[in-house]
Formats: sequence, structure tokens, C-alpha cells
Amino acid sequence: MSFSYLVYGLKLASDLSIPGLLEIPHNDPDVTLVLGSTPDWLLRANALPAVELLTRPSEDEVGEPAFVLSALGDAEFFRLQYSDGTSFILDRSGTRLWGTYSRPMVFDDLVTYLLGPVLGFVLRRRGVLALHASSFAVDGHAVVLSGASEAGKSTTAAALALRGEMILCEDICPVAEERGGNFVEPGYPRVCLWPDSVEMLPGAPEAYPRLTPNWEKRYLPLDGARSGFAAKRLPLGAIYLFGPRVADVDAPRIEPLTPRMALLDLVQNTYMNFVLDREQRAAEFDALSRMVLRVPARRIVPHEDPSRLGELCDLLRKDAGRLLALEPAASAARNG
Repeated sequence: MSFSYLVYGLKLASDLSIPGLLEIPHNDPDVTLVLGSTPDWLLRANALPAVELLTRPSEDEVGEPAFVLSALGDAEFFRLQYSDGTSFILDRSGTRLWGTYSRPMVFDDLVTYLLGPVLGFVLRRRGVLALHASSFAVDGHAVVLSGASEAGKSTTAAALALRGEMILCEDICPVAEERGGNFVEPGYPRVCLWPDSVEMLPGAPEAYPRLTPNWEKRYLPLDGARSGFAAKRLPLGAIYLFGPRVADVDAPRIEPLTPRMALLDLVQNTYMNFVLDREQRAAEFDALSRMVLRVPARRIVPHEDPSRLGELCDLLRKDAGRLLALEPAASAARNG
């Protein structure tokens, strides 16, 4: 039996049902997932010599590495190995992916890695520009919230969702470039949240289910009950870049950014950019350069007081609506 999904613009075919994803009609998959058996090609991949490409240590830098990326053979395959025993192997073209886990990990742990860094790696191998960002829909356009880890992207996306805004994606934001424009691909109908983020949102922590029994991380379901999911790709309408939290009396606030300033920020906040080679980084820089000339960008200056999150959401929605209303005239002016 096979299950079909659309995630980050990729058509997936899986031999096992994946919790949290919406099924689509069967069609020609971009990526075939094998999560419950051992395909023939895996035996050949594991027989190839392995060369470590990079190691990402655990946060306390004690014990085994949190993540090791290795090339198998002449980069015919890639292995993503986590210190808890979870492992994935992807072929060079990013079309075949196998994954496994070791106890005490469970299948939901495998899925958590899959829908985060593993599919992020698949996107980068396939040449897709992916921002470290969340995105919500405003007036038929995607509005992107980008920034470094712990900047507030997911928390703000969840707060917006609980205020009625439709969410496209969280943490990984794929951006396609077509016909002289940029389009954001939807992720999947969840916003993943650490416990400190849950404390900033309405409701008891138990209202936000845990992703897996082995992690403290929880999620907001975008199932239409309390919050909704924008399941179709949308043209990119505006980019907001998180700055540091401040205690200023006029925060939260939104400030203008030049295209150059936006570019300098965005090149540091693309997803899994540490796996890109020099040629791929150059191509990414060119794509971002074109994007910031087309799409207006703003700086978010959030307040350090969590109780001001709702105020930031209102400010974002109002500013994005104003930007999108003005953008046709602004675009015409830029194009002469």
C-alpha cells in the first residue's frame, strides 16, 4: 500500500502513513519514501565507502554528535545520522529516501526529523531555495516571517493562526521562482512549538499535543478547529525580518529595509545553508538578490514582554495589508 502527500511543493509517495500530513490523489512522485522496509538500492548504498562531510555537535558539545552528514561513494548517496539512532539515506538526485530509528525512539520521532531537517536537505539537494521562516496568507499573497533560531517565527505564526490567519508553512519556507515572480509552497498543517512558546499562547499546555513522547516539543494543529492551513502555493507579497527583542516604549514596531539590508539578513537565514557548496551558495545569493528587488521587506522589532505578542500580530496584519495594497504601484515604479 502506498500513501501520497504534497509537502513543501514535493509530491511524496510513502510506504507508511505519515501522521500530520494530508493525503492527495496518487500521481508521479518527486520523492519515494521507504520507512517500513529495506529497498534493494539501500543494500548497495550501505556497501559504499562513507566520507564525513560535516558534523553538527549537540548543544552542550558533550557525547556523540547530534548530527553527521556523510557522502556514500562518489556522492551517489548521502546519509543523515542522528545520535539517537535515527538515520536517513537519500540518493544523489533527491528522489529516493529511506529512514529508520532505534528504540527508545518511536515512529513519530522519525517523522519529526523527516518533516524538518531531512526534507529541508532534500529541498536543498534538488536546488530549491528554502528560507528559515514561517509564512501566513494575506489577501491572496504569502507573507514571510524570517529570522534566526528563537527569533519568534513559529510563536508569531501560531499566535497569528489563533487570531484567524491562515498559515502556509513554519520553519521551512520553500520559495519557487517562476515567470519573473516568487511563490511560497505550503508545508504541512502544524506549527511546532517549544514549551516556552506554548506558555506565550492562550490555553493550557495540554491543548497543544506533543509531537512525540520523547520530546518536549508540542504543536498547534492547523486543522480548521482553532486555526487553519493555507494548502495552495501563493505569490510572495512581503518579507518581514526579525530583529532582537527590545524593551523600547514604542515596541513592537516595524521599520523599513532597503533591498541591500534585506539581502544581508536573508543570506544568513536560508534553511540548511551549511550543506551547500560554493556554487550552490552563489546561485542562492543570485536568487535572493532578485527576490529582494521584487518583494518589499521590513524589519520587525519585537518587544521583550511576551504579553505584547498580540500587539505584534495586529501590527503585522495591518502593515502587510497596506504593503500589498500599495505594491502594484510600487512594482510599476520600480519597473519604470
